[in-house]
Amino acid sequence: MTQTPAAAILPSRNESATIAAVTMAVDAALNNPSSLIIHADSSDDPTTSEHFTATPTRARKFSLTGLPRGKGAQILAALAHLPDTGGPVLIADTDTRNPDPAVYRELFAQGEHGFAIADYPRYWDEANLTSHLARPLIAAVTGHDVPQPLAGDLALSARSLRAVREAVDTLEAQLRPAVDGYGIDAFLLLTAARTGPITSVTINAPKSHAASFPHLPQIYDQAVPVLLALTAAWPHPPAPGSSAPSYRLAHRTLAPHRHATMLATLDALAPAHPRYDSCPWPLTLAKAWHSVRNGIGPHQAAHGLWPHYVHRVRSWLTAEPPTMERATQLAAAHLQLSGILTALPARSRIT
Repeated sequence: MTQTPAAAILPSRNESATIAAVTMAVDAALNNPSSLIIHADSSDDPTTSEHFTATPTRARKFSLTGLPRGKGAQILAALAHLPDTGGPVLIADTDTRNPDPAVYRELFAQGEHGFAIADYPRYWDEANLTSHLARPLIAAVTGHDVPQPLAGDLALSARSLRAVREAVDTLEAQLRPAVDGYGIDAFLLLTAARTGPITSVTINAPKSHAASFPHLPQIYDQAVPVLLALTAAWPHPPAPGSSAPSYRLAHRTLAPHRHATMLATLDALAPAHPRYDSCPWPLTLAKAWHSVRNGIGPHQAAHGLWPHYVHRVRSWLTAEPPTMERATQLAAAHLQLSGILTALPARSRIT
């Protein structure tokens, strides 16, 4: 680490089992008694906060408790208490098991110059919102191909942080509840992307943390409107695709009962319907993005896209190609979306 005082924000909700280990790993990466770790907590009981407070650190600590639920609300509350030291600011997931100080250290180092975000391989059955929607959409519109754009471990430079604070002050009222929730990750990245470089910090092993699939509807409802709104308002035309992107998928075998439970959950969220195949993915995603570009509200567009997205995930989970072939399929859809958006006129309808 440099001697420039840095800071870290640890948003949490009921993470008593992991908060101490994450705090110690972040502190080891900071390695500076002038640095600051802010814990932003919205837990159901004080256990998580108590574990944070009891964890010895070299850095100074500050605890915010009783915050409203929502990852974004916690992060933004912490930003309001963050002094402007000119150093990078790390935001770290607190549900991470076996956190690695080296990862946080590299995020700090890269975050001094812009926006740095973790890039770890994902198991083939997870990260569906990232692989099918967020990554290809961001890349197609902005030209920044960020392998894990919704990763919870990231660092912002002082310049990026100023841009985020300004963007929060001018945020449209309809988007604020989404940014206060899981939409915060897309908001931070797409805001920082306007100010400087985006660096992905490569990690070789999948991240060990709580599964996001049980929260799929909530994550979708909060993240996708932000993704659609901010990419549709991007100041430049969609970026033409270049070489095929690399999707790093890790293999694992799902237990039959878990696989069945996931499919049953999807069936309850949006029942299967043959008409979804008449407009295949990613064309439906392109239509949703273009509708927002033409003035449709991002929440309305996300709502209309939802059953098509669920169909995409269901099809993905029921197919049985090898993991490497899955990675190739994701790369092909990624480039296809880029081609569709690049070919579109500035204002038109997709039929």
